[in-house]
Amino acid sequence: MWLLLSRKQRKGNFSMLKVKSRAGESVQQMIRRFKKLCEKEGLIRDMKRMAYYEKPSEKNRRRMRKAQRNVDRY
Repeated sequence: MWLLLSRKQRKGNFSMLKVKSRAGESVQQMIRRFKKLCEKEGLIRDMKRMAYYEKPSEKNRRRMRKAQRNVDRY
C-alpha cells in the first residue's frame, strides 16, 4: 500500500492518499495510479510551490491573476 500525506489548500487539514493493491495488479500499475491521484489532488504543484519562499505580494498577485482568469472565462 502506498501512502502520502496531502495538504488541503484552504483549511490546512491533512488527509492521506492511499492506493491499495488490486487483484492481479503489478507494482508499475499501482505506481501509475498513485501518480494520477497525486496530480488530481494537486500535491505535486503544491510541493513545487512550497519549495521556495514566495513573498506575500507575489502570492496576492498570483491570486489576483487567477481570479481575473476566472472572471474572463465566464
